[in-house]
Amino acid sequence: MIIILYLSVALIAVAFLVLVIYLSKTLKSLQLTLKHVASTLEGLEGQMKGITTETAELLHKTNRLAEDIQEKSEKLNTVVHAVQGVGTSVQQFNTSMKQAAGSVSASVRENQDKINQVVTWSQAAMEIWEKWKQKKKSAL
Repeated sequence: MIIILYLSVALIAVAFLVLVIYLSKTLKSLQLTLKHVASTLEGLEGQMKGITTETAELLHKTNRLAEDIQEKSEKLNTVVHAVQGVGTSVQQFNTSMKQAAGSVSASVRENQDKINQVVTWSQAAMEIWEKWKQKKKSAL
């Protein structure tokens, strides 16, 4: 019976030794994996610093671009206001021209009889002038 006990203890010792060997291999593999993870994280940290720097530069450029657009927009607003002023002036000029044309038209309508008389007298004066020229020519 003692032999069975010794054999059992020896079997337990061998099993424990096998367990320790596999556990040691597993821990070594885990250690190697953790080293790879650590080196990967170091590389990732460096990349993140680069990304952070580029992002900050891009943000500064974007802010400068936004300021430039704002300045140009303000300058463009002054041009738009100037063009609007020109448009208003042209519209007022057109209104004045319409009023002047209407006034002239009304004056012509009111003085139509006088105009007709002036035209008639002018034609008569021209006929007299032509006859006088012909008489003068034939007298020479």
